[in-house]
Amino acid sequence: MGQKVNPQILRLGTIYNWSSRWFDDKKYKDVLLEDFNLRKALMVKLGAAGVSEIEIERSINSLRLIINVSRPGMVIGRAGSGLEEIKDYLYKFLKIKKNSKTASKIDIRIEPIKEPNLDAFLVAKNISDQLVKRLPHRRVLAQTVERVMGAGAKGIRIIISGRVGGAEINRKEKMQKGTVPLSTIRERIAFASVPALTKKGYIGVKVWINKGEGK
Repeated sequence: MGQKVNPQILRLGTIYNWSSRWFDDKKYKDVLLEDFNLRKALMVKLGAAGVSEIEIERSINSLRLIINVSRPGMVIGRAGSGLEEIKDYLYKFLKIKKNSKTASKIDIRIEPIKEPNLDAFLVAKNISDQLVKRLPHRRVLAQTVERVMGAGAKGIRIIISGRVGGAEINRKEKMQKGTVPLSTIRERIAFASVPALTKKGYIGVKVWINKGEGK
């Protein structure tokens, strides 16, 4: 089962928490779609800052965003000007009148990522960007594995599939070092899947990182 299911979903409630935290039985579909579009827009807007995850908490007339980034200074800006710009962008995106008495209050919190090399999404995104630049895939994977293991990971597994290296037939390349026990719930496994759009077509990049227990 651990091989077929997203390892972070398998560990929800025990190690990981939900990325969206709210309850709305009447407008569930609309709010869920709004969360999806909100994350998609912010990932594009703040992509240069190294955004890994966006957590959303909702309550009555309140919306709180917890943005995990590797370069928080690019988001915050000078004297918090970047945060105000993001807030204005969100008010326009959500079509909320900022000065209205009934308007939802938007609160933004920036959480810095201490070790980007242990974040599965940032690692997968980095591999994807290098594949788009047509760098040799074996060298990219080898360097990534060494960098992640040097950052303190217990194990890493990388799988890329598609027209790797411009091949005519789709194939799969795998590289692993250390242990990545996907069925052991107590192990903190980070997972991410990021596509790389090359001139020959899409290449799927999947990354599993074992951070050990209680990290």
